[in-house]
Amino acid sequence: METLQVVVMTVLMFFIIVTVHEWGHYYFAKRAGVLVREFAIGFGPKLFSYKKDETVFTLRLLPFGGYARMAGEDPELVEIQPGQTIAIRTANEVVKTIFVDQLDNRKNVIRGEVQSIDIIDDLKIVLDVDGDIQTFNVDPKAMMSIKGQDIQIAPRNRQFNSATVGQRALSIFAGPAMNFILAFILCLILVRMTGVPVENPTGVILGQVTSNSPAQSSGLMKGDLVEKVNGTNIAGDSVKMISLIESSAGKPMEWTIERGGKEQTVTITPKANEKNVGKVGVAVEPQTRSASFGETFSYAGERFIDMSTTILTSLKMLIFGQFHLNDLAGPVGTIQVTTEVARQGLDSMILWTALISTNLGIFNLLPIPALDGSRLIFLLVEWIRRKPLEPSKEGLVHLIGFGMLFLLMIAVTYNDIVRLIKG
Repeated sequence: METLQVVVMTVLMFFIIVTVHEWGHYYFAKRAGVLVREFAIGFGPKLFSYKKDETVFTLRLLPFGGYARMAGEDPELVEIQPGQTIAIRTANEVVKTIFVDQLDNRKNVIRGEVQSIDIIDDLKIVLDVDGDIQTFNVDPKAMMSIKGQDIQIAPRNRQFNSATVGQRALSIFAGPAMNFILAFILCLILVRMTGVPVENPTGVILGQVTSNSPAQSSGLMKGDLVEKVNGTNIAGDSVKMISLIESSAGKPMEWTIERGGKEQTVTITPKANEKNVGKVGVAVEPQTRSASFGETFSYAGERFIDMSTTILTSLKMLIFGQFHLNDLAGPVGTIQVTTEVARQGLDSMILWTALISTNLGIFNLLPIPALDGSRLIFLLVEWIRRKPLEPSKEGLVHLIGFGMLFLLMIAVTYNDIVRLIKG
């Protein structure tokens, strides 16, 4: 049962984070009048789909992302040329469906040779129907049927690039913005669940003690009250205690603790990690009280800012080469850590979800081709030039960026698998 619960929580986390991101793109594109063809969660084979209004909502096999596919962003419809034979179905003399293939199997249609066709601007089709030249108006929401699929046409005013620069920028920025909003809401929930910290004037209470750690070897137990470390009064300052531990890698320390109303001295030697930082394998049991309405927002804001600062600092270290590729985690590593966090309880999972959501929002705003940040850069250039860049050139830049991100994803996934095998 615990394993099933962990799996459900892990899948739910990715589903929520991706859904709110893509919903931001979808909602503001729809408000700008853009035709959103598909709202997809995940990539790869389709597991489930249903259509509401003009949009097909799909759930796909791989839950590592999603997309809101908007009209005009990619080549979508088969181009119909003059001289080609097609069939149309009308209602009140307005074309509702255009059939491109299997014409002999179509019923209640008008077949003819195309003289001219414009389903982008003028919305008119001129057909030679048995020698009679006829002109038909096309419904702006007409469907094109080809290879068993019905695809809605997209007049120019329904295409993404026809929206104003401001509308397009808002629909792009809305994705990361929704991740930030989600993270802040989760921080609010966490503060309401866990309360706000209260310092214990006499010391720091220990929480979970890790198995086979220096803390366990020295006899420390959950609930011990640490009063002094190397003769220094802790007085409820867990940050001070952690700092002393980290700077004492490989050096014996004397801790004065209280257990069951009695003081005793414990000798413990922090173990150095790969960065020569001391670790003893013990958590701090936070002392909390219920948060007031104002404190809920202020502490949630502090948590959100702390998470954002940590992520930005990590990105800075990555840019300046202070991170090695092996320090990065891909989808496999993220899932592995997520399952471990899920086992620690709901509050840990909420905090981790807020962190991942914040990370996704910040990462997408980076000016890397194929990400939302680079698309905003192109819109800024268009606004300055008062005209858009050539779609082919912008598309090439995004294609190269996507290829680089894909190669990076392969590399970090390989590292994830190697770490998983090595335990």
